Amino acid sequence: MPDLVILRHAKSAWPQGVPDRERPLGPRGLRDAPAAGRLLAQAALLPDLVLCSPARRTRQTWELAAAALPAQPPVRFAPQLYGADAEELLDVVRDTPAEVARLLLVGHNPGLQELILLLAGEAPDRDLDRIETKFPTSAVAALGCPAPWPALNPATAVLTYFAIPRG
Repeated sequence: MPDLVILRHAKSAWPQGVPDRERPLGPRGLRDAPAAGRLLAQAALLPDLVLCSPARRTRQTWELAAAALPAQPPVRFAPQLYGADAEELLDVVRDTPAEVARLLLVGHNPGLQELILLLAGEAPDRDLDRIETKFPTSAVAALGCPAPWPALNPATAVLTYFAIPRG
């Protein structure tokens, strides 16, 4: 069965006059994004495919995280991830090719947080409570999915991993 890994972009800067899509990572984000990559590698959450929002901060997050991985998976920049809500993100996930066993989404809140809460029917400890309270920048979550991508439904996945890497 497939695994869905979710990575929220690292902490961004808010420069004056820069459109939201072009906001870069801030100093903390530049430290935390590589830590997210190290965490993905250490937790054996290496993706078969990465779908990344085309926003500058998500692209930078992925580039820095990917540099810490032992191999570079294919990445697609998916415009539909920018500003997407949970249902829109679920549609993207359902369109994943069957040969992809582990999909990584790199995107934004509140959509990512909502997607995790929509899909997770089970979780260890109090991780869902923590995610419901906050899914911070650079956070990583993994969901074990009980069915192929097109058949993925709300409240059927199991939250198997949640961590907040800091560099």
